[in-house]
Amino acid sequence: MKTHSLPRDAILVVNAGSRKGEDQFEEAKAKLIKAGVNLLDAQAVEHPDDIRTIVRQAIKNAPMVIVGGGDGSLSGVVDEFVGTDCIFAILPLGTANSSARTLGLPLDLDGAIDVIAHGHRKRIDLGMIDKDYFVNAASLGLSPIIGETVPHNLKRYLGRFGYLFWAMKCLIGFRPFKLIIDDGSEKHTLWSTEVRILNGPYHGGLELSDNAEIDSGQIVVQAVVGKSKFQLMWDWYAKALKLRDRNANSREFTGKSFQLETFPNLKISIDGEVLATTPVQVRIAKKAVEVAFP
Repeated sequence: MKTHSLPRDAILVVNAGSRKGEDQFEEAKAKLIKAGVNLLDAQAVEHPDDIRTIVRQAIKNAPMVIVGGGDGSLSGVVDEFVGTDCIFAILPLGTANSSARTLGLPLDLDGAIDVIAHGHRKRIDLGMIDKDYFVNAASLGLSPIIGETVPHNLKRYLGRFGYLFWAMKCLIGFRPFKLIIDDGSEKHTLWSTEVRILNGPYHGGLELSDNAEIDSGQIVVQAVVGKSKFQLMWDWYAKALKLRDRNANSREFTGKSFQLETFPNLKISIDGEVLATTPVQVRIAKKAVEVAFP
C-alpha cells in the first residue's frame, strides 16, 4: 500500500545562479539535516546548463530530489521526473517564485523546508508546449521580450521591481499581434497584446486567473485582448490589486488541448525561459509528477 508521507532520504540540487541560491545553499543544507532529512548528496550548481543532467542522475539515486531555484530552474528539470516515482521537492530561491505560489508553498526557507520534512506527496498536472513540460505558466507577447533581455544583475538584486522597470522599457517598441486559438471544434481569432498559458493561477509572482488550478486536469489560455498597450498595463495593475474589473481586458479559454498561432510568429517564455516559438500545441499532462505538498 502506497504511503502519502514523504521519504526521509533525498538529494539536494541548488541553482547557485538563482537569486538566492548561492547565498542560501549552505543554510538550506544545514536546516534540512536538522529537520530530519537524510541528504544523500547536496550540490550547488554554478552553470545552469548542468542542472538537468545532475537532477537526472539524482533521480536514479534517491526517492526524493529537492531542487532549489527559480521558476526557470524548476521548469527546466521537471521533465526528468515525468514517468518516475521520484518526489519533486521545491526550495523557492528565485525572483517571482510563481510555481511555489501555485503549489501553496511558503516562500521563506524555513517554511519550505518544513513542507519537505513534514508535508505529504501529491500528484499534480503539468502544462505542455509541444513536447516540453512546464510547472506553472508560459506566455507570449511582452513577457518573453522581458525575460530574454532583462540584465541578470537587475533581476538578481532588484527582484520583481527590476522586472517592472525593464517591462516599461520594453513596452516602448512593443506591437500587438493577431492570435488564433483552435480548441478542436472552433477557431477563435482576436487581437492581443499578451497570452498566458496557465497550469496555475500565478505568473510573474501575481495571481492572474481565478480558474487555473494545478490539479484540475485542464489548461487555461488567457489573452489580453485588443491593440492597446495601456490596456495591457491596466490588466497587470488591476489583477495585481485584485480590482473588481480585473478581468475586463482579458478572455480565458479552458480545455485539455489547444493549437495556438500568431501573426507574426512569436517567441514563448516557459516559466521565465524563452524556449519555443508559435505555432504550438498547448495541452495538459494530467497527474504527471508527484511533489512535496504542504
